[in-house]
Amino acid sequence: MSQSLKLKKVPDLSVYFWIIKILSTAMGEALSDFLVHTIDPVIAVMIGAVGLTIALIIQFSSRSYQPWKYWLTVSMVAVFGTMAADVLHIGLGIPYIVSTVFFAVALASIFVLWYKKEKTLSIHSIYTARREIFYWLTVMATFALGTAAGDMTANTLGLGYLASGVMFVGAIAVPAVLYFKFKLNEVTAFWIAYILTRPLGASFADWFGVPRSLGGLDLGRGWVSLTLIITIACLVIYISLIQPRKTTRLI
Repeated sequence: MSQSLKLKKVPDLSVYFWIIKILSTAMGEALSDFLVHTIDPVIAVMIGAVGLTIALIIQFSSRSYQPWKYWLTVSMVAVFGTMAADVLHIGLGIPYIVSTVFFAVALASIFVLWYKKEKTLSIHSIYTARREIFYWLTVMATFALGTAAGDMTANTLGLGYLASGVMFVGAIAVPAVLYFKFKLNEVTAFWIAYILTRPLGASFADWFGVPRSLGGLDLGRGWVSLTLIITIACLVIYISLIQPRKTTRLI
């Protein structure tokens, strides 16, 4: 086994990767909203920050990819990334379109710096500490950007949560078609799809969880969060059991 493969810190891309990624984005939206509406918002953000810090320490302390460590970190990024975007709008009164542009510029800046330093943006090359730092900075920026963009389409543009979710389903199909049918660069296709998973999952999480007065099904943010956490945990346990087997790589 080569040294780079042995020390790889992120999973191969499979159908399970994309399913868990979308579910984690939905969970982050639902759990973040549940916490800030149940307890003091400042305390909720502090809990999110502490949880993310602990998850990152666990992830960076591992010498190779471990499913539960990786997806715990993604889940905590989902929660805190939602809170970060909401703080700008709810806490500071910054319009969603402004925060969307801000996070888009921040993400582009990280990509530029990452490529300048490493000459690659491929997640298949995450086997050094510096590349992993760039990777998680990018992931956090994508979650914050996706949260702001999803809220912008649902609220500022008035599409509502269901229509926004459907729109992002169509949007995420575009890079997939361009990759499989028209040979779009796999790194470009991956990051476009990765960014779009956030508003896609968050829109449907809001649709299921928020009150009917806000355009949702009113199933309750807490119940939606719990259901998604259990589902994600079961899937992570499953992929941990099948990990030694060969999986099909998708973009």
